[in-house]
Amino acid sequence: MGDQLISSVVTVATAIVGLAIIAVLVSKNANTSGVLSAGGSAFSNALSAAEAPVTGSTGFSSFSPLNVSGVAPAGYM
Repeated sequence: MGDQLISSVVTVATAIVGLAIIAVLVSKNANTSGVLSAGGSAFSNALSAAEAPVTGSTGFSSFSPLNVSGVAPAGYM
């Protein structure tokens, strides 16, 4: 009984989170391309940092502190 209850709760929670993700991505106010671009840049920077000891590069060649909207955080510049 306990395992079935936990499984049901996890299923409902997963469905709610999935629906929320879809709603955010298709919303008129969503900056989906900016979010995807930021995620890609973060992955690229992490990959460069991991390869830095082998390639001899600094690891963060294109790092930018800009947020998703393209505006620098307060106090940065």
